[in-house]
This record gives sequence, structure tokens and C-alpha cells, in this order.
Amino acid sequence: MSYLESTDYEFIKYGITFKGILDSDSQFNPDFYNWHKVFVHYCDGSLFLSDVDQVDPTNNITFRGGRIYNAVMEEMLDKGMWNAHNAMLTGFSAGGLSTILHCDRFRALFPNTTRVKEGELANQSDSHFAGVIAANELRALLPSSCASKRDPNLCLFAEYLVEDVATPLFIAESAFDMFQIAYDFILTIPGLDPRKWENCSRSLEQCNATQIGIIKDFGTIFKKTLMKLNNSSSRGVFLDSCYLHTHILQSYNWIFFPVLDNKSVGKAIGDWFYDRSIFQEIDALNLYPQYCYPLSKK
Repeated sequence: MSYLESTDYEFIKYGITFKGILDSDSQFNPDFYNWHKVFVHYCDGSLFLSDVDQVDPTNNITFRGGRIYNAVMEEMLDKGMWNAHNAMLTGFSAGGLSTILHCDRFRALFPNTTRVKEGELANQSDSHFAGVIAANELRALLPSSCASKRDPNLCLFAEYLVEDVATPLFIAESAFDMFQIAYDFILTIPGLDPRKWENCSRSLEQCNATQIGIIKDFGTIFKKTLMKLNNSSSRGVFLDSCYLHTHILQSYNWIFFPVLDNKSVGKAIGDWFYDRSIFQEIDALNLYPQYCYPLSKK
């Protein structure tokens, strides 16, 4: 059973394409092709956490993402998910972060005999998250294991959450996440005009030397942050140097490239999920972002 959530605007605009980890073709997705798969659109803005009775009087908006999550889980359990032999909760972008926040709760839905693991790819921004926590009244809903140690506004950052996750977790990410760089990181640099990053955020070919340098600095920080986490034997890591925002729903990037330790991200996650091997690889060789697209001229 695979349950997916996403905020990627391409999927919202053009619809869901069941590729990558959702592909039903055994050639491209040998480990998960015959699973039951459920894709849940991310639509609440609170990482499926909020539960506020009052409707916002100014914008007539409700903040009840936690109820959406509960309703989806209840429906899936009624349809037989409780009887699954294998289950994975996964997502990318904000959906990846939501996966971390919910994975132990997801694990608790199944008997101990069910193999349950989580896969995630997340991006994050501190100022944005502080606003999310306030608007959705999330402070009391944040993991106490994190909020008791530090400023609760930091408890929507993956680096402060993963150490307390008990469920096996696989982190698949690029050190040069093109969305995170363009819409989060550059906003923290004084004097930079985000509008000048529009073309660079689409393609490395349209980035100038200054922008490439900034992207390089971001990757260095990201890799060092991930390396600080303890190497739990139950945690998988696939950190490449592609200029990408997601791997798991793109066929090419799921099964062909990038490759670390002679494995694609699809192969690495499959081996990790079925306990064939531990996978914890970080691309420390490439200091600059790489082209990881089919038919690329670079």
C-alpha cells in the first residue's frame, strides 16, 4: 500500500501521472509496480496537521488539514488497508515533510506483522513555517520531543524531526533542490532580487556565474546538515547533486539517473524497504549542481 501526497504545482496544473514509485510497469518499478497506490492532493497548507473549529472570518478559510488526514486513513482502513502486508507513506516537497510528521502515527495503524516504512523528500523555509504554525494553530500539535528542546518554530524542519522518528525512514533528496533554492534560500540573502532567478530556477543553462556560486553554497550547507544526523541502521539516505525538485514521480530519475553506489533511487529504496541492504549514500564528489535529465545537452 503506497500513500502519496504532494504540493508540486505541475501535478496540480496538469494532473497526476502515475510514474516513478507509482508506475504499474514492472520494467520501470519492479519493487512496487503491483501495489495498491493512493495519491492524496495536498490542499490544506498545514502539512495535514491543523484542527481549528473556527472559520477564518477575514478570508473564510478553514484550517482542518488534520481532519483530512484522519478521513483519508479511515477510508483506506475501511477498504482493507489494515490487512496490508507492506505499507509505505511517502511524499515529496511539503508532502515529504508531512510524511515525517505523520509516519509514526501511520505505523500505529497497522499490526506489528506489517512492514511499514516511510520515504520522503522535503523542502523547508523558517519564516514560512513560523507563519504556518501561527495561522494553523499548530504549536500544541508539534512533536513534543522536538518542541521541548528548542524553539517550536524550528519543529517543522526535517533536520530537527528525523532523530525522534521511530519508524524506518528513507530520505531521498538532491543537495541542489531547484525549488528550495529559488523560493526559499535566495530570500534569505540580502540584496538579491528573486525575480532575476525565474529563468535560473527552470534550468542551469540560464544561470549566470553568480547564481551558480550561490547554488553551490546551498549544496554545501545542505550536505553538511544531513551529515550531522546520526546514521541509524533503519534510515536510508540518497542525496545526489542533481538540479531537481523530485525523484520519486519521474520515471527517468526514479530508475535510470542519478546513480549513487551503482544504484538508482528506485533500486536503493526497494533494497532498503525489503531489507535487502542498507543504503546511506551522499554525493560528496560533485560540488556543483548536475544535469540529470534525459536528452540533456550537458
